[in-house]
Amino acid sequence: MKKSKLVMLLCIILAAFNINAYAQDLPPVTVQSLNYKYIRSVYDTSAAQPVRLLERRAASYDVKASEFYEEDYADYFISFYLPHGHVLATYDNDGKLLRTAERFKNIALPPDVRQSIAKRYPGWGTAKDIYVVNYNTDADKIKKVYKVVLENGDKRIRVKTDEKGDFIERD
Repeated sequence: MKKSKLVMLLCIILAAFNINAYAQDLPPVTVQSLNYKYIRSVYDTSAAQPVRLLERRAASYDVKASEFYEEDYADYFISFYLPHGHVLATYDNDGKLLRTAERFKNIALPPDVRQSIAKRYPGWGTAKDIYVVNYNTDADKIKKVYKVVLENGDKRIRVKTDEKGDFIERD
């Protein structure tokens, strides 16, 4: 019994040394993103999957690698579509994301928004919703608004909240 444990331990040690022998020293890789400010500003892990997907796609889009890129143009307007929404993004000729206008219909509301609506309007259900995001690199504030139509039997009301579930009163 002792011999089998000793042999097993010896095999494990030899395997560990063998694995290290095949390891390669690779040069370090530095990943830089031109659009990290955008993804930091708008990306929300509690947002619906189509929202996160299109925002990541807009952030990682490479204007310079596109077939219509020419250095003569100052701005590029690129649209990203899914059945539930779209993102219209403006890039400069270096590939930096300048502005976006995002609109998504009938997506899953984040938990904070759902809980806030359920607390303020008990017994009401969501009929439809729209999520709008406006991003601008020059602006200090990113605008994120959920426009929700609630219904309770024959009655319908419209409410607006931000991404935290705070209600926005009509202007």
